[in-house]
Amino acid sequence: MIQPPPLALYVHFPWCVRKCPYCDFNSHEARGGVGGIPEDAYLAALIADLDAALPLLGERGFASVFFGGGTPSLMRAQTVDALLAACRQRRLFADGVDEVEITLEANPGTVEAGKFAAFRAAGVNRLSLGIQSFDDRKLAALGRIHTAAEARHAIELALEHVDNVNLDLMYALPQQTLDEARRDIETAIACAPTHLSAYHLTLEPNTPFHHAPPPLPDDDLAADMQEMVEATLAAAGYQHYETSAFARPGPHSDHRCRHNRNYWNFGDYLGIGAGAHSKLSDPQDVRRDARPRNPKDYLADPITRDWQEVPATELPFEFLMNALRLNDGFTPALFEARTGQPFAIVKKSALAARQEGLLDVANDHVRPTPRGRRYLNRLLGMFLADA
Repeated sequence: MIQPPPLALYVHFPWCVRKCPYCDFNSHEARGGVGGIPEDAYLAALIADLDAALPLLGERGFASVFFGGGTPSLMRAQTVDALLAACRQRRLFADGVDEVEITLEANPGTVEAGKFAAFRAAGVNRLSLGIQSFDDRKLAALGRIHTAAEARHAIELALEHVDNVNLDLMYALPQQTLDEARRDIETAIACAPTHLSAYHLTLEPNTPFHHAPPPLPDDDLAADMQEMVEATLAAAGYQHYETSAFARPGPHSDHRCRHNRNYWNFGDYLGIGAGAHSKLSDPQDVRRDARPRNPKDYLADPITRDWQEVPATELPFEFLMNALRLNDGFTPALFEARTGQPFAIVKKSALAARQEGLLDVANDHVRPTPRGRRYLNRLLGMFLADA
């Protein structure tokens, strides 16, 4: 029997000013500029989508909300406020949660940064800024439309209005040196955000960077950058809790992203908006759904869903793909609660991974070693035979 896990809400806003050449997310350039976005119609579709899903949620409420994109900060604050109000009216926020974590992704452009106070007034209590780099040449190479000066100004405004701020950074950028990557991390630390996400730039299929790759650092240099990032953030007091995520401990606050930790612990989430994905569990099975990716198609029918049951044989590996991203790993009890299957079915592979120094396996906990975190794909591959 599968125990229904915590529940989160993901809201996808699919438009952006300009699509970056490395981006493979479901994002679409707004034709005619921001004024060409059918925001009122999209809000109505989101609420209709939410209402259609209510019978599937049971008595559970959302412990977190995440506005992703695209560029959600292009939205009017009134739109964010209206959607959160719709959740409150339907009593969709979880009981027993001190404060529902509500994250909004934002670009650090001048227009978006000017809305931060209004977003906070609407209920947003966590901002995630897509900085990527503090080097104007690197920003240009990435196709970003903001400058390093705008990034610094946006961070100041974000921290002025919101207590919990994440900065997204990338390393192994086109022609980047180790010193340049270090300056980006040190600049970010000097801004004193509560959370940092540092991602290795990858060439995703069906992106301009994949079709025409820019000159990137080789694998050895990229590995040196990763080690530098982890060591520099550790020295600055940031807790490395997930593959790419670092949080600043606080005496009264846990700055680790609650919403993303729910994903990594194989929790449930309802996705609304064009291209959003959902995963919902009940005692019998786990089901998934993906919304239409094209905004026009979604606006035409935001209600119809096509739920697909995840085969029981796939649940253990899906759980592990998420949980092994966490430095603290997971307990066998959580594995069994989320998959409805005994931990014994993967224990042989877990012990083999321990033999290779990739995994720590104790009676009450399973966690990747530093070597396992470095070679995560190798570690996961050892469990494929169990799938």
